[in-house]
Amino acid sequence: MATFIDVNLVKYVCGCGKKKPVCKLYLCRHCLKIRCGDCVLHEVDTPYCPNCLENMPAAEAKLKRNRCSNCFDCPNCGHTLTTRATSHAVSNPEDPNKSTPKKMFYMACGFCRWTTRDVGIADKPAASGNWEDKDNSHQKRILSLLETYQQIAQKEKAEKERKKYVRRRSYLTYAAGMDKYGMVSVAAKRKGLLASPSTGGSKDEDTIISPVEPADTVTTFVPLKDEIFTQELHLENMAGMSQRHAPPEFQPCEMTDLHPLHKHLLIRRSLRCKQCEHNLSKPEFNPISIKFKIQLIAMSHIPEIRIFTSPELNFDKDCKVILTVCNPTSYNTNINLTTLEGDTQDDFSNSKITLPKDTIVVSRRDDAALYDVGNQEQEAQKDDPSVIAFRKANKVGFYVKVKPQVKDGDIQVSFMMKHDYHNTAIALTSENQEPQVVWLEQKVFVNLGPLQTKK
Repeated sequence: MATFIDVNLVKYVCGCGKKKPVCKLYLCRHCLKIRCGDCVLHEVDTPYCPNCLENMPAAEAKLKRNRCSNCFDCPNCGHTLTTRATSHAVSNPEDPNKSTPKKMFYMACGFCRWTTRDVGIADKPAASGNWEDKDNSHQKRILSLLETYQQIAQKEKAEKERKKYVRRRSYLTYAAGMDKYGMVSVAAKRKGLLASPSTGGSKDEDTIISPVEPADTVTTFVPLKDEIFTQELHLENMAGMSQRHAPPEFQPCEMTDLHPLHKHLLIRRSLRCKQCEHNLSKPEFNPISIKFKIQLIAMSHIPEIRIFTSPELNFDKDCKVILTVCNPTSYNTNINLTTLEGDTQDDFSNSKITLPKDTIVVSRRDDAALYDVGNQEQEAQKDDPSVIAFRKANKVGFYVKVKPQVKDGDIQVSFMMKHDYHNTAIALTSENQEPQVVWLEQKVFVNLGPLQTKK
């Protein structure tokens, strides 16, 4: 019976030379190279809230400081706060002796049981809350600094644009006396257009930078109270480092000063190949959808090799190991396995491996064939039982011989897998063209685990 084998034990080499499992790689169908997360371009599509799944433009997200205005995180543990309803008895203005119940709302954390009532925030009459934010005493100072830096950046940008049109020397005065064809006036008009206000031609039209009040140098500090040396310290009432740094503008020291935190926005991103700049992964625009417009993950195009069972390995002895190869495409795939020699060798392998010399034919993926009890495919292929262990649907198990060369540590082997790939990206469906068949080579690195002895 097959046991569970970690997929991270079998790795492929991507375009930047890193070893990654096939589930973390992408295949570019245009340049036919395997890409990982480090050798692709990450592009921002839309920011969205992970709680309410509301998406917004990047400019709006920047104005809101990349936070959602309706969803909050618990300042104590960081989990999402939920709105809960309660009732309050309110006196009837017509009859003071009678009271009527009124529905009120507050926020609570379902993990640590923290509520807005713990810090003295009053309940709200609406479920949306309209929870007011805590005022920052340094907000005016920060806004004035931001405005000044924006003016400085605008002035520097205007100076760069002006330098593009500055000439080293003017020849108009020299050519004024030799103007036989009337070209000096045309050149003067052109020079006047280049020195227009849109390009920052005059110094009087420069951006006026508003002066900033200089910061005060702190020379004296408020002395500590005498109670700090005599009064007992309760650590359960003090905020931790993560709780203080969650709101950097306030940094509360006590638990009673904690306030709900607006939830950070996440980003739906698309991946693009660095070499040919084609999209490898592009999600739908709506954050609620889990579908992808383009999803070229490698495990949907490249044959996946796995370890079938935990092998029994002995030092300096030929041991049989069963590996499986799965074909995820809709075409039959031919696979040739060869050892790494010459420049393709690396320091990963520490054992010798003997691979099958014949071509392994793996059937196409067919969901209906998964429920076929018979073994008609193996009889149709006429497999050699010394090479092929089993064949089921689009999966084939084959034998390899491994001779461990180390006494301690994991047994590691590497080989080259060459397979044919039907490139459907180039074929046009309107012209009924056949997909282009190309042969791809993949370096495969397998970690077979430590040496084991027979019981």
